[in-house]
Amino acid sequence: MNLPFFIAKRYLISKKSHNAINIISGISVLGVCIGTMALIIVLSAFNGLSELVRSLYNSFDAEISITAKQGKTFEPNSNEIQSIKKIEGLAYYSEIIEGNALLKYEDQQCLATIKGVSYDYKKMNGFDTLVGEGNFNLEKNNVLIGKGISYILQSGPNNLFTPISVYAPKRGNINSINPEDGLNELKVYPSGTFSINDELDSKYVFMSIAKARELFDYTTEVTSIEISLKPGVDKANIQQQIASLLGNKFEVKNREQQNALLYKTLKTEKLWTFLILVFILIIGTFNVVGSLTMLIIEKKKDITILHDMGADIQLIRKIFLIEGMLITFIGAAAGLILGTLICWLQIKFSLVHLSEGWLVDAYPIQMLASDFISVLAVVLFIGFFAAWYPVRIFTKKHLI
Repeated sequence: MNLPFFIAKRYLISKKSHNAINIISGISVLGVCIGTMALIIVLSAFNGLSELVRSLYNSFDAEISITAKQGKTFEPNSNEIQSIKKIEGLAYYSEIIEGNALLKYEDQQCLATIKGVSYDYKKMNGFDTLVGEGNFNLEKNNVLIGKGISYILQSGPNNLFTPISVYAPKRGNINSINPEDGLNELKVYPSGTFSINDELDSKYVFMSIAKARELFDYTTEVTSIEISLKPGVDKANIQQQIASLLGNKFEVKNREQQNALLYKTLKTEKLWTFLILVFILIIGTFNVVGSLTMLIIEKKKDITILHDMGADIQLIRKIFLIEGMLITFIGAAAGLILGTLICWLQIKFSLVHLSEGWLVDAYPIQMLASDFISVLAVVLFIGFFAAWYPVRIFTKKHLI
């Protein structure tokens, strides 16, 4: 049997002469337990919110987006663009027209970005799942508007008789004194409203690409091409194939590159949240320092006896170091179990609900194995140094 471990275990569970030492040891275990539990719960909740944000943007952003590096539009019928359709692994291909326009409904008006999409767009990323009122129908003069725009214009899918007027500048030189002669006007009816976030909800209006070309005076041009891929394919490889086919005239971006700031922000926020909670955990482990210090003082006679029997200072230090690590490990294990249990209860029974206006009713939770490994490693690392300092200092004091 491992002698240092055996003695350390006996010291941990045996009754001390001073009851305060037992209390402080219990508080040490509880402090590590609560800190570990908080890390697991907060990180899992952050994972859930991050995944929710990603899922919303994934329903809006294409897996691969192609835009021209120079100029606003390009011709989709060129040989280079058409060769993309021959790449294996492509599921859907949608031509896109985007441009700014003025929307007017009765006395309300606002600026918006018109996004004209082809028929396959609805199938590409499940955008119709974001429709909260009405339905995704872009046939004829129907449009899909953001919830924010609907609020500003006071118009929605229930307003079937009064159309929304959409104005966009005509292309080319217009020789007219009347400013209205320089604008194209399109009468549209909202078939539904979608909700992603405040920024996008107050910015975008979807219509068929044919109507968008009519509004912006385009014929066959597009401002971008969006592509979705079949499940299980190598996305990075297909992105590289498309980039090689198109050359330097086009930008080929995946979802993370399209929203680089968003994904970078999510990763940075999680990192800082983790570091702040680790700092709190470090403060909590000070109890381990106090517990070991008092234990070493109480076991001064035992230390002397062990030393006289031939135990060297390394063996004695190992006993108390293992004692500190046992306190840390028991607290960490209990924290992991309790954190997992609370997260499971939230997933299963939705204990904590969100306020109205969210797309989900309960706080989203996602537990990741990497978080559990990271938390356990950090807690044990902190626990080791919390035990090492008093062991080294006080055992040296009592043996020399």
